[in-house]
Amino acid sequence: MSQYLDEYLVGATRDRRASTKANYRDAFKPVRERLGERPLQSITKADVEELVDWMLTAGRKRSGKPGTGLGARSVRLTLGRLKAAFEMAADEGKLVRNVVKLVKPPEYTQSERDVWSQAEVRTFLRAAADDRLHAAWRLSLYGLRRGEVLGLRWSDIDLKAKTLTVNQGRVLVDCKVRVEPSKSQNGKRTLPLDDVVVKALTALRKQMAKESEAAGTAYQAALADLGWYTPGDEYVITDELGVPAHPEWYSDEFGRLLKRSGLRKIRLHDSRHTTLSLMEKAGVPFSIISKWAGHYDAAFTMRTYVHASDDDLKKGTRTLARIQKIA
Repeated sequence: MSQYLDEYLVGATRDRRASTKANYRDAFKPVRERLGERPLQSITKADVEELVDWMLTAGRKRSGKPGTGLGARSVRLTLGRLKAAFEMAADEGKLVRNVVKLVKPPEYTQSERDVWSQAEVRTFLRAAADDRLHAAWRLSLYGLRRGEVLGLRWSDIDLKAKTLTVNQGRVLVDCKVRVEPSKSQNGKRTLPLDDVVVKALTALRKQMAKESEAAGTAYQAALADLGWYTPGDEYVITDELGVPAHPEWYSDEFGRLLKRSGLRKIRLHDSRHTTLSLMEKAGVPFSIISKWAGHYDAAFTMRTYVHASDDDLKKGTRTLARIQKIA
């Protein structure tokens, strides 16, 4: 079984980003553990059912207490990947039928995203006004992904033209930081910047110049040791020695700043959902929001990233009242 999964992954992940390849590999880890040594042709529907039950009750290895159950979403992902692999094996004549297709995936309902209101966004930005990475928090609340913010280089930003170009991302893959191209052709995009963001980026660049001068040779040495230093093409979001911020540190720092601001807790990625939702509430067309977010179509943006709050429902009530008002 494991040997065939290796063969399947060669074609299934060809030309994919490193993070996508890692996702495929991770999805097959429970399969390898429970069924990896079995001949491919010996796997039955009952074997796959037992795999699903084990994953739901005791399959967790990380991101929680080991030995507890995985979420339905993770199980569905593994089952989907396994079904595709078995379908390929059947097409190749290595299996008579795809038994994975007979197994019903566990029910999964996507939880509602927590997004901030306009007032909460302003509260957070006021709390972040004196933070060294104030510009970074502005960019995260500009709708950029974490990897996109951390992948920005000063060569991607034109402060005179007031534009920012997303070309790449710095992401975690197998616990290592990697630089990857944009998720898709749509992900590579140039966004106009408002005056406040330009001012924040200008202040950060001046601050980094002072830090570089104060650190002297230690500034470049820290980068050179990590193999990240390219003169004239430094990253925008770094520490005081010019070392690019680690993705997990950036998320943790967001949480610490959020706590100091006294706001209700949301995840860093929820700031992206917040931005796109607020743009929609402000009347920005979905076609523009989708292009801004770097998505492939407006329907995906609307379905996944735009959320309505209870206050938004009250707006619906007021609108219906006006519509149905009898003179």
